[in-house]
Amino acid sequence: MNVAVVGGGAAGMTAASRVRALKPEWKVSVFEASNFVSHAPCGIPHVVAGITDVSSLMYYPPEFFIKKRGIDLHLNARVVEAGYGYLVVEENGRERRYDWDRLVLATGASPLIPRIDGVGLENIFTVDLPPDAERIIKAKGENIVIVGSGYVGLEMAEALSSRKVTVIEMLSHPLPNFDADVADVVRKEVEKKVNLRLNERVEAFEGEDRVEKVVTDKGEYEADFVILAVGVKPNIELAKQLRVRLGETGAIEVDKHMTTNIDEIFAAGDCAETINIVTGKKAWIPLAPVANKMGYVAGVNVCGGSIEFPGAIGAQITKFHDMEIGKVGLSEAEARKEGFNVESIMIKTRSRAHYYGEGELWLKMVVDENK
Repeated sequence: MNVAVVGGGAAGMTAASRVRALKPEWKVSVFEASNFVSHAPCGIPHVVAGITDVSSLMYYPPEFFIKKRGIDLHLNARVVEAGYGYLVVEENGRERRYDWDRLVLATGASPLIPRIDGVGLENIFTVDLPPDAERIIKAKGENIVIVGSGYVGLEMAEALSSRKVTVIEMLSHPLPNFDADVADVVRKEVEKKVNLRLNERVEAFEGEDRVEKVVTDKGEYEADFVILAVGVKPNIELAKQLRVRLGETGAIEVDKHMTTNIDEIFAAGDCAETINIVTGKKAWIPLAPVANKMGYVAGVNVCGGSIEFPGAIGAQITKFHDMEIGKVGLSEAEARKEGFNVESIMIKTRSRAHYYGEGELWLKMVVDENK
């Protein structure tokens, strides 16, 4: 039995490892377009800040999966064509065909690139894979513009805040998936460290060969380099080639076994949708813990198992300097949009006992009145 896995991130390597553990006689091949596997893109801001090095973004090195787990691992291997029973892979400057009996799509997600004039100029970066950290570190200059103030935008702003950083957000508060009252607490801290521009839209990037200026609907900002952090999208190109059905979220539709509409093809991780446990509805939750668990379920079921992934609640956590920020479940705005009869309360208290060294804690709770 030949099992092919496309993507060597959290979902892909977990799925491949599970298949090898349950069916050691099967051949398991993983095709990863970069030279990193089991990588942790969430750690890129820490590399840029100088807290750690880029090699630490791999939980296990490639040799571990090859020698210890017996996985046929292909790095710098880009799948250029996918059909029923085969893949065409570009590696070492040539294309080669590989056959599969069962396939796991773990193609992840990619940063959104806004359609803005000049977006193709040099020194405009995204935060996606570990090599991006190296490119950002090599960029020179003091004037940095970050477009977007979600998790990635704020974490990169922290990493670079020893320089002159401007963060541009088109909405009225940072962390757009948080409620405005919570985000306002974060805003006050962010404004102490960087130039935060809210309700402002980027209209163009200008420069000769590389970016030199960011033009918005309210002004212009010098920029030695720019970081785009405006969101991500699922990588579904191969799914389309295979005629794998997409879900209402735009990601790959799977059942609780991670099976697609084609029995021999599974999908897991940031390319696949799941269920929001709170709402019971289809959701796309591109987070590493979710991807890891989806990969585990996919790997077991590739081998004929029947375990289910129940869904996720989207627990998230980040930080900005000394402020830690977390969210689990639905925000008040999200709950109202879903039709819940909402009550909420926000309080300020101590984060720990006074004898341990107390700090401020803001807590917001959102409940359904009908429950």
